Amino acid sequence: MGTSKDAVPRAILCFLFLLGLGCKCLASELEATQTVTLAVDASPQLAQKIPDTLFGIFFEEINHAGAGGIWAELVSNRGFEAGGLHTPSNIDPWSIIGDDSSIYVETDRTSCFSRNIIALRMEVLCDNCPTGGVGIYNPGFWGMNIEDGKAYNLVMYVKSPEATDLTVSLTSSDGLQNLASATITVSGESNWTKVEQKLVAKGTNRTSRLQITANKKVVVWFDQVSLMPEDTYKGHGFRTELISMILDLKPRFLRFPGGCFVEGEWLRNAFRWRESIGPWEERPGHFGDVWHYWTDDGLGYYEFLQLAEDLDAEPIWVFNNGVSHNDEVDTAAITPFVKDVLDSIEFARGSANSTWGSVRAAMGHPEPFPVKYVAIGNEDCGKKFYRGNYLKFYNAIRQAYPDIQMISNCDGSSTPLDHPADLYDFHVYTDSKTLFNMKSTFDRTSRSGPKAFVSEYAVWRGDAGRGSLLASLAEAAFLTGLEKNSDIVYMASYAPLFVNNNDQTWNPDAIVFNSWQHYGTPSYWMQTLFRESSGAMLHPTTISSSYSGSLAASAITWQDSENSFLRVKVINFGSDAVTLTISTSGLQASINALGSTATVLTSANVMDENSFSNPTKVVPVKSDLSNAAGEMQVTLAPHSFSSFDLALAQSKLVAEM
Repeated sequence: MGTSKDAVPRAILCFLFLLGLGCKCLASELEATQTVTLAVDASPQLAQKIPDTLFGIFFEEINHAGAGGIWAELVSNRGFEAGGLHTPSNIDPWSIIGDDSSIYVETDRTSCFSRNIIALRMEVLCDNCPTGGVGIYNPGFWGMNIEDGKAYNLVMYVKSPEATDLTVSLTSSDGLQNLASATITVSGESNWTKVEQKLVAKGTNRTSRLQITANKKVVVWFDQVSLMPEDTYKGHGFRTELISMILDLKPRFLRFPGGCFVEGEWLRNAFRWRESIGPWEERPGHFGDVWHYWTDDGLGYYEFLQLAEDLDAEPIWVFNNGVSHNDEVDTAAITPFVKDVLDSIEFARGSANSTWGSVRAAMGHPEPFPVKYVAIGNEDCGKKFYRGNYLKFYNAIRQAYPDIQMISNCDGSSTPLDHPADLYDFHVYTDSKTLFNMKSTFDRTSRSGPKAFVSEYAVWRGDAGRGSLLASLAEAAFLTGLEKNSDIVYMASYAPLFVNNNDQTWNPDAIVFNSWQHYGTPSYWMQTLFRESSGAMLHPTTISSSYSGSLAASAITWQDSENSFLRVKVINFGSDAVTLTISTSGLQASINALGSTATVLTSANVMDENSFSNPTKVVPVKSDLSNAAGEMQVTLAPHSFSSFDLALAQSKLVAEM
């Protein structure tokens, strides 16, 4: 996982093993050491298969996670629609190069696109314009990251009553450093023209801008100005390094696009799938009034389905059920909403000859997307019309698509649901101590009825910091409880996944980024230690100690492309070191010290966090486990999450079990 000695706290360097690795400084530095025995029964008859779907990701358009985040579009407000339909309107973050005596800009309704009618009119007033010309510029989302040698594809629509030359450039934020430049000739016809230009950067600047300038009197209209890096993940428009962070989690599902983003404060601002498909130029975009920013919906319904496919993850489509935070559709009038959702499923699953499947095919994906799960609303169970609306959607989808699994917003973990469902949502945001103790939440849940989808969980507020070690330990303990109850818990995902550091509406989050940097919080790294759990075999564990109230543990067998492993995960939530004896029984193969490893997530202070200046302060540290055997003794540092992978002699053990 790549760290240097300087980035690893001293406590990690001397925490590990009293036998085999032996750290002499530990006893003197810690005030108390607890003695604990952890028994793992790996007998095949007691093993329980964990669902293949257990751990995945939840993506919500929050914190500029998509627009200005994983969606690689560099221009913010590319269609000038964000100011609304009233013209002239605010064109933020676009601004002018020049002054009121040399340039005048305003919006009007002359666009050639019927679904987004606003365009920008630029009138250059000077005959002898300043050196470099006058015009407009866009800084993107808190600055564009332009890198030396990389190519950027500019697309824009322009018209002018007279022929003129425009200069398009990538420059530093003050316009003084020119990274790339090209001259575009506008023909002087009254019709809109699509212009495409590749710009190759000669230099790097992390806070660049796109500027369009002219040198003489002219009137030019602009619309749908896009700048995309040529290098995106699989060519599908996603920011490669952020998708890499997702891939490292090995998610089995992708829940999208929210969250409250699906509902909206008002229904008029809720996400609408059909307005987010088709050619990007024609998408109207919308204002996400819950998280207070405009999205042009370049990252739309189709792109989410494509992302799920690229991640090899099951898509989970969360749709609006006629309910927002402040208004609702009466069940008697919900039929158009039901028809809309059926159309959305046909778009994903229909043949290329179907009405909506043909639209998908025209976008470049003739084969259907395998949508098997839909969530009927988000956190709407207590709303007046939810149950009535839910049943309308449920019955219509069940009739049209009998195989689709439907997810209710109502929690069925403690009392049975009063309506049919295949799964139910369970959301929890709380303090670390509460979440640690919630590791047994589903122990008492009925084993009959729908299964649980823990689609949003996290430690937040005071002891979460901006992503603390403490938060990750409580979350890890909670996940061991989900593993143990995976006969009734079918899926789980952390929330929120992403945050642009310039717009942290919700805190904390798993992955933090800006235009050119990114890092994982301890909660992100914690999840990497659960990525082999989906589809693995779970084995019973027993902790014997008076200190057991501060510990959580689970054990699985899993297999990579070559070897099988018994993985024992142990969370020490307390402030004492632990001398842990791990004993195993029932294994169908011997433990091989060669290939066995220990991976530990800890730090000198339980409130330690990662940051742009120190992105690897709290990351898992992996080492060889030389004392691996049927019974072994290790030392757990205070406030730590340890994962022991014990290599098994028979490579096909997991498959045979």
